[in-house]
Amino acid sequence: MEEQQIFPALQQALQQGQTVALCVVVRTRGSTPRRVGSKMLVYPDGRIVGTVGGGETEHRVVQEALQALRDGRPRLLEYRLVDPKRGDPGVCGGEMHIYVEPVQPPPTLLVVGAGHVGRAVAHLGKWLGFRVVVTDDRAELCRAEDFPDADLCLAVPARELPQRVPITAQTYIALVTRGSPVDVDALPALLASPAPYIGVIGSRRRWATTVAALRARGIGEEDLARVHAPIGLDIAAETPREIAVSILAEIIAVYRGGQRAHGLHRRAAVPRHGEPPRG
Repeated sequence: MEEQQIFPALQQALQQGQTVALCVVVRTRGSTPRRVGSKMLVYPDGRIVGTVGGGETEHRVVQEALQALRDGRPRLLEYRLVDPKRGDPGVCGGEMHIYVEPVQPPPTLLVVGAGHVGRAVAHLGKWLGFRVVVTDDRAELCRAEDFPDADLCLAVPARELPQRVPITAQTYIALVTRGSPVDVDALPALLASPAPYIGVIGSRRRWATTVAALRARGIGEEDLARVHAPIGLDIAAETPREIAVSILAEIIAVYRGGQRAHGLHRRAAVPRHGEPPRG
């Protein structure tokens, strides 16, 4: 019966933005505890659904699966179940080959701000294949019927987002809010997350104001340098849809290229202490 739970559990994990490892017995020879096709899911916290045989063999598979979740690489494991004195994980007498693959959900696009640009970003992000989460502290603007492309709408203060939405290394954050005070309230918690991209909309003058307020709250220069501001590639965008294109283009550059994409996007121009805001 547990194997019947594998695929519903896998689907649920992906819908919730979780990465899990799928372990499948792909070959056996001789006496083994499980047959070919037996499956097990391993979660990042070590929880499992299903089994590939239990005992020491399964313990080793779980440890390999956890490592696969960390490095993102599949692996083929081979175990002889003959002589524990030689390091074998069992004495059944047979041999098992188990394939372990980390299964990642689509990357999440977290849109902070439910205005005109937020709607355009959510729409384009969904079209590009992101899992889209839209949030705003104004409940009247952040409704599911207003964002048919969003997988989730949350009407919560931005500073509470890390407690309400899992923010992982697969989460890309676009702050398209109504003003600097909202950004100042949101950024300390977001900068403490492993999100690979945090972009903030607005002029360089607005960003300079935000930086001054964040410094006053004790946010360090290294964290400030993580922020992309003004958000998006410079394509002279004006309309909400054009701005959404510039934002998603920058996010794609980071998603696809990581640090190698530095030539395609710019980091925030963090104003120096005492430097007057410009633009």
